Amino acid sequence: MQRKIVALGVVLMLAASSQLQAQYSATDSSYKQCFIGSTFFMLGNFIPTNRPDFVQLNLGYRLTEKDVVSLELKTWKYGWPLGIPYGEFYEAPAERFPGYIREFGFALVYQRYLWKGLYTGVHVMNAWQSFVDDNGEKIGTGFQLFNTYRLGYHVKLFQDRFFIEPSIAITHRPYHSEMPDAFEQINNKWSSFFFGEPGLHFGYNF
Repeated sequence: MQRKIVALGVVLMLAASSQLQAQYSATDSSYKQCFIGSTFFMLGNFIPTNRPDFVQLNLGYRLTEKDVVSLELKTWKYGWPLGIPYGEFYEAPAERFPGYIREFGFALVYQRYLWKGLYTGVHVMNAWQSFVDDNGEKIGTGFQLFNTYRLGYHVKLFQDRFFIEPSIAITHRPYHSEMPDAFEQINNKWSSFFFGEPGLHFGYNF
């Protein structure tokens, strides 16, 4: 994870130093209102241990040159509370759930360009959960709201046909239904906020 953060920082610096005008305008000959995309973090599925089985699809629409709305469809699984900060307890064996949580959900997203490619975004995700024990047995279901507050930079590529968006975010879980006791005891030890989550989205304009 630390290498991911370093790589993200390098991409952010390169993007910030570029001369690209990343805002979109309807007067541009290459202007496209719609896009489809995902995140490069799906590459984590190739990690041999603790694979997240992560899949995400983004569908977006540019309301104006500064305002963007999109829908994110995603599923993933995780074996540790989402509020554990980077450090000695991050993915520590003692903090692991007795199994994992599988989520399916969708997020509504609003992005606002501030200057050139710099943007802020709010993602509000509705997530339906399945709790699976160490024997692979489903032991319960749940639901949570999972919000992401993002600051990023939009970089146009290949004559505005493609783009990438390196970012950094704060995540927040404002609501969570009851968990199985063994999961809840571990989860309640940690904050509902997580600071410093990296992001690296990509997309195709059409």
